[in-house]
Parts: sequence; structure tokens; C-alpha cells
Amino acid sequence: MRFQTELVPATLIRRHKRFLADCTLADGREVVAHCANPGSMMGLAVPGTKVWLEPNDDPRKKLKFGWRLVEHENGHFTGVDTSVPNRALKAALKAGEVPGFEGYTTVRPEQKYGENSRIDFLLRGASLPDAYVEVKSVTLSRAPGLAEFPDSVTARGAKHLDALAEMAGTGHRAVMLYLVQRTDCDRFALAADIDPTYAARYAQASGAGVETLCLGTHISPTGVTVAGPMSVCI
Repeated sequence: MRFQTELVPATLIRRHKRFLADCTLADGREVVAHCANPGSMMGLAVPGTKVWLEPNDDPRKKLKFGWRLVEHENGHFTGVDTSVPNRALKAALKAGEVPGFEGYTTVRPEQKYGENSRIDFLLRGASLPDAYVEVKSVTLSRAPGLAEFPDSVTARGAKHLDALAEMAGTGHRAVMLYLVQRTDCDRFALAADIDPTYAARYAQASGAGVETLCLGTHISPTGVTVAGPMSVCI
């Protein structure tokens, strides 16, 4: 998935009101960027951090920049836009590039299922059980090489696990897919200390037959693409 317009570097001044970020561009101008991330963004919203913004000239948008990446001192990147994983995965699923989903030829995003829920992707293929795939963007890392989810309490995430468990109970494939939007991590775990309820519901869902898949990403200021499987330490 390529960004629609060329990203520009900036320095983060502060994140505020969850969805806004004040930034300084290379030419010294201060701008307000949209932050498409409802989480805590622990460790990513530190003032002075180098960030990458996507400019736009859409007259329908009040803010003319969107915060897309954090660039770390070691040259690695973290993608902070939580809408990116579904866009990147949609392309990879349609191209048959996601391991474990070979043979699924129909990819339907945002399908209603369960009780007042929408699944990120419903996959269908000849002679294969329907696959219900829920996607979570992972950006938290508190230990070298280890990505964790969630970065804040997520009642919505726990609800999604319950809905997946129901689908597994009816004979469908139900998959919890964690997409790690960091290039400095090679393994994944649940942040049970941050949200013990989510961890408990994950254990219940796993026991009910919900599969877990964790994938890495290739990230640069030009775009984000899905990489291979990542070790899951749960």
C-alpha cells in the first residue's frame, strides 16, 4: 500500500485531544495534523520525535496533514495510522500473499456478523470454510524486539474476541490477526498488565477455536506492505 501523496518530515510538538498533533515542518511552519489513532500511543507521542506527515489538498478536509509514521533514532519506523493495516491487508489478501489463506478467492471487507458487529474481512473459497478475520494494529513496544497489544484498555477488542469465538463455535474459521506496524520487532505478546480483561477473553476465544496470526510489515515514507509471520509469545 503506497501513501497517496509524498510524505514530508516534521517534528512532533504535542499530541492533544487524541486525534490532533501539533508539528513543526522542516521550513519552520507549525501545522496541526490529524492523528488517526484512538489508542494511547505509548512511547510514540513524545515531544521532539521525528514524524512523517501526509499532506492533502482535499477541500472537504479541515486539516491538511495526516500523521502517518514515527521515525526512531535507529532508523526503524512505526506506522501510527490505524486505518493502514486493513488497506495493506486487503491488497495482500486479494493477491493471495497472506500465509494460511491460500485458496480464498473472495475478499469482502466490513461485513456484518454476530450481534451488531462487523468483521474486517470475510474470506470465501471453493470447498473451504468461511474465514472471519479480525485485524488489530500493533504499535506498542516496551522491550527490544517485542511488540504488544493492546496499548490501552479496549472493551471493543474484547467484544471482537467474543464474536469470533461465536463464529468458531458454528464451524467457521475465526482468525485474530495482529498486524505489527513496527520494523524493530520480531515477536509478539499480549500486554496483559495493561488490559487483563482482554487477555482473559483472548484465552477464552483461543480455547473456543479462534486462530491467532501475527504478521510484520515493511514500512518506509513511501508506503506500508505486509511482511511474513511473526513469532507469537502467548
